[in-house]
Amino acid sequence: MINLEQSLPKEMLRTNQAGAYHCTTVVDCNTRKQHGLLVIPMPGRDNYTPSVLLSSLDETVIQHGAPFNLGIHRYKGGVYSPNGHKYIRQFDCESVPTVTYRVGGVILTKEKVFISEENRILIRYTLVEAHSPTTLQFRPFLAFREANELCVANDKINGTMEPVDNGVACCLYDGYPTLYMQLSRKPEWHDDPHWYKDIEYVKDLERGVPYCEDLYVPGYFSINIKKGESIIFSAGTSAISPRSLNKLYEKEIAGRTRRTSFYNCLKNAAKQFYLKEDGREYMLSGYPWGTILARNTLMSLPGNTLAINHQADFEAIMETMIHALNRYFTQGLTSSTIHGIDLPDIPLWAIWTVQQYAKSVGMDAARERYTQFVTDTLDFVADNLHPNLVVNADGLVETNGLSEPASWMNASIDGHPVVPRSGLLVEFNALWYNALRFGAELLDGNESLSPISARWSEIADRMAPRFVSTFLNESGYLYDYVNGNYADTSVRPNMAIAIGLDYSPLDRRQRKGVLDFVTRELLTPKGLRSLSPRSWGYRPAYQGSPREREEALHNGPARPWLMGFYADAYLRVFGLSGAGYIDRMLIGFEDEMSQGCIGSLSQLYDGNPPYTGRGAISHATNVAEVLRTLRTLKRLNY
Repeated sequence: MINLEQSLPKEMLRTNQAGAYHCTTVVDCNTRKQHGLLVIPMPGRDNYTPSVLLSSLDETVIQHGAPFNLGIHRYKGGVYSPNGHKYIRQFDCESVPTVTYRVGGVILTKEKVFISEENRILIRYTLVEAHSPTTLQFRPFLAFREANELCVANDKINGTMEPVDNGVACCLYDGYPTLYMQLSRKPEWHDDPHWYKDIEYVKDLERGVPYCEDLYVPGYFSINIKKGESIIFSAGTSAISPRSLNKLYEKEIAGRTRRTSFYNCLKNAAKQFYLKEDGREYMLSGYPWGTILARNTLMSLPGNTLAINHQADFEAIMETMIHALNRYFTQGLTSSTIHGIDLPDIPLWAIWTVQQYAKSVGMDAARERYTQFVTDTLDFVADNLHPNLVVNADGLVETNGLSEPASWMNASIDGHPVVPRSGLLVEFNALWYNALRFGAELLDGNESLSPISARWSEIADRMAPRFVSTFLNESGYLYDYVNGNYADTSVRPNMAIAIGLDYSPLDRRQRKGVLDFVTRELLTPKGLRSLSPRSWGYRPAYQGSPREREEALHNGPARPWLMGFYADAYLRVFGLSGAGYIDRMLIGFEDEMSQGCIGSLSQLYDGNPPYTGRGAISHATNVAEVLRTLRTLKRLNY
């Protein structure tokens, strides 16, 4: 903990499933502009737009008139001050993040809890040991800005601190909610306004984006504390009775899943992506800069709900998605909340998502709940109603990805795709074939819908041989896409999706050949590379300027979520005998539970050793597909 080279890369994330979060490093030194003690969604804005209200809280221990500041910030020039991390003696996050400080004869613990479905963080301080009278001071660092922006010192703020029960309330700028800072016991508030200038965020510096800001500190709280006593600090967007803080704290920690295993860590991470807003449920794509994305929602929904026995959450989030998709199917209207609802592969992923529900809950339950949606979705595609997904004479689907990215490989520079995948995309066609076969299975036994089912089966029968002849090449792997006479020979992981689906145009021998190629060229301990090192343009590290990172995004770094399809393919080829191998492959992800974002998985990992985590610190699809793989192994009684 006292070695910043080791502790600063480790981050903690806590959310309230209503869009708000707390995120920082394990030593409480913010290294990203998105870090903060209280970061909340702003009502009335499109999509999920978080804002940092309370950036950090500096604690000072005073004994015999001598102050010992426990805070730490990085200032311009790489200077760290006040170096409070040197007093840290222990860190634990099995239940709630707990830091133990030792200052001479003083032992102080700090425990942080983010309240469920409420914009409030509670911090409990307990004086474990002290040999003389002790005073604590708390200095709040205020931001009141959007999480992706930065603050500069200005004279436009409203620095008024309104007294409230055991604390103060403030709102620095119009349009933001009031921040209430209160303690469980009455403190003294001291007005001492200052701008703390040139605070640096080293992660933003590394990413080549603006990284320096000024934060406003209006004053500080002062309160005496006795040995064995606990004091709770509350920061929220509504006032609270100080007498209720202890009860609220205990109630909140009572329902927590302890992070005592790989599965429990991922289960906690999965629930952090849930977002409830205006009576509907959504799933965020990740933290700390995730949004609500249609593709990511559908890809991560089964793993982040069904794999942890949250069927009701699956149904609620899927209901939100179906509502948005039906508006698009019938009226051509996109969603201001769910981005990318009009992308060409969204209907295909939607069918895959329902298929996972059927496998988990049962086909009868899926028929009862989703038959109409599956029918509408498949007919929408088969009737060529999607503006960028065309079913050709062979039954294959074509898309235009030259001007704008069409698939999950959506990096772009100056408005142009970095990987311009266009024409016949391998995973699009594999998902389409799988969707047709699953749709026919779903309608099996329904005489009134048999003509519809027969139509889908006919398209699938027609496209199966054309899929094989179009994508399977002489080397034994699948072309990534075929556009007219051009076949892209880049070795990419989209072929793993094609062989991992329940229904595939490839036979078992062909699947095994492709699987061997994927294993040899793309497999890493952190998932599948987005491009083989043998292919032209391989860039294993997601580093450098924004442009360099966009160029690398889908040209080498590994994605853990692809491991879900790889595992499905491996078990489909080798059966139960392959379970041990897949279980061993998951060890690489279990190691990550104590790295990067503690208890979660990063957006991507370098394609070369040591496979360092990059990008968003907690990513929904990665957590989901590792959870789904764990569920698959459990069902095999492995």
